[in-house]
Formats: sequence, structure tokens, C-alpha cells
Amino acid sequence: MQKLKLLLITLIFFSTASFADLLRSPENQSRDEYRNPTKTLNFFDVKPNHKVVEIWPGGGWYSEILAPLLFEKGQLIAAHFPADSPISFFSTSRKKYEYRITQQAKFSKITLVDFAPPKLTNIAEENSVDRVLTFRNVHNWMRNNGEQAAFNGFYNALKPGGILGVVEHRAPSDFSKEEMIKSGYVSEAYVVTLAEKAGFRLIAKSEINANSKDTKTHPKGVWTLPPSLRLGEQDREKYLNIGESDRMTLKFIK
Repeated sequence: MQKLKLLLITLIFFSTASFADLLRSPENQSRDEYRNPTKTLNFFDVKPNHKVVEIWPGGGWYSEILAPLLFEKGQLIAAHFPADSPISFFSTSRKKYEYRITQQAKFSKITLVDFAPPKLTNIAEENSVDRVLTFRNVHNWMRNNGEQAAFNGFYNALKPGGILGVVEHRAPSDFSKEEMIKSGYVSEAYVVTLAEKAGFRLIAKSEINANSKDTKTHPKGVWTLPPSLRLGEQDREKYLNIGESDRMTLKFIK
């Protein structure tokens, strides 16, 4: 019975994802090889009738998939950078996202909220959402000691039994916090500690987004690898051959 349920969920997602592909840029679709969106969202058990918060969606890579999936029966909340942020990268990214979601009808129901830990962490009403999803963000919050406040905010927003899905660049277990901040890679143990302190329980982990080619010893940290390629043409083919970073995929329950 459980296998049949999983098959039905997968079939529903694949049909929706196929439709979503029509709304996605070829550049974004080309990164599916490393980001594995169908497998990842199935692992987090995201359903079409869920209320989902996507944390710091950036340019909307995952929003292009989630918005069509949730359009009819669910809701997508995009917890983005504050529009009035003094950090130009943040404010520019927010403006581009706001413009992007006006370009397709399937994006019209996205609700935008501000998220900037440690101060702005109220992403939804208490106990109101089914899923909170964050992709490759934890290292950013560590720069200003906002990571625990972020996880506390996720816990507050989720319903009892709700799921927090975390994908993050995975550091070696012996990395210090300073090394994590500098490199952009975070240890699984540190992420689990943050979640447990907020009240979550780890219920599953997956190697969906693992990359055994990633040594994590690059001169510009995770940003040495695609898509950033911070070294420009220097050793470009080497880093393209490695691909995007090795990533943990963790599933927590409230």
C-alpha cells in the first residue's frame, strides 16, 4: 500500500513537473542534473494541496516548479530578501523576482514575505504551513549569526507534523564554523544541531544531491564550482567536470 501511495505521488508530481518545464528557462532546466528537483520534492513529500514556504528563492529556480504544482489547491509563500534591504544584491534580487512572477499566470498566486535572520524570521502565521523548504542557504545566515533564529522561525510557522526540508552544501565533519562561513560548506552535524535546538526531529536523509567528485578544498570555496565559477577561465573545465557541490538533503519533522 505504501509503495502504491509513493507511486501515485510520483506520477502526480511528474505530470505537474512536465507542465512546469514549459515555464522554465533552458538554463534552469540544464541544472536539474545536479539539483534533482523531482526526486528532492518527492523526498520532502510535497503535495499539490500543501501550503509551502520557500526560503530565499533567489531568481526563482525552485519557484518555477513549485508555483505550478501548488497553483490549483495549495499555496506558495516566497520568503525573500527585504525589498528595502541596504544590501544592493538583496534588493536587486528581490526586484528581479517580483518582476519574474508577473510574467506567467501560474506565478500569480505567490505570496511574498520578507525574511532576513536574525531579525526578520516571521514567515507565516504560527502552526499554519505544511512544508518549509530551504535550498543552499544555511551558510549565508551564519555570516551574521542568524542561523538559529532562522530555524526557530521555521519551527514556529510549521504545523505540528509539518516538514522542514533542507538542502545545503556539505562540509567535512571536522570543519570549524569559521571554515564553514569562509567556504560555504556546512557540516551535517551542525545543521542537525540547529534544527534540534529549534525543536525539530531528523526523520530521514538522502544522497539525492550528493556529488562524490567534490573535494571541498577549492580556492574560492563552493563558489569555485558551477554555477558561480569564481575563478573565471582559470581551471574552468576542471570545475565544470566536477559539477555543482556535494549536498546534504535532510528531512525534519515538527
